[in-house]
Amino acid sequence: MSSVRPRLKPETPKAVTGWATATGLSVWLTAEGAWTQDASRLGVFTGDEAEARLAAALKQEGVVTDPYFMEVTADGRISGRETLRESMRAEPALSFGGGE
Repeated sequence: MSSVRPRLKPETPKAVTGWATATGLSVWLTAEGAWTQDASRLGVFTGDEAEARLAAALKQEGVVTDPYFMEVTADGRISGRETLRESMRAEPALSFGGGE
């Protein structure tokens, strides 16, 4: 599996995700523009709005590290080519074998 992230079409629903700089935990950008560790609260973006959200996230290196697009469905469920990896990131107990 390649570490190169797929290029998503403008109309493809997407979320912005990355890692919290202070903790290294997975985070997602909400529709309100805040970062959350709760993947069920991620914002769904398309087109120019998605590009603007990612551009803003890339300027927040003190808060979030390596932000990127993740393909999601219109209702915010993880989908696309990297479904397994992104699903694991969304469920810490799966990623780290604990959750406590």
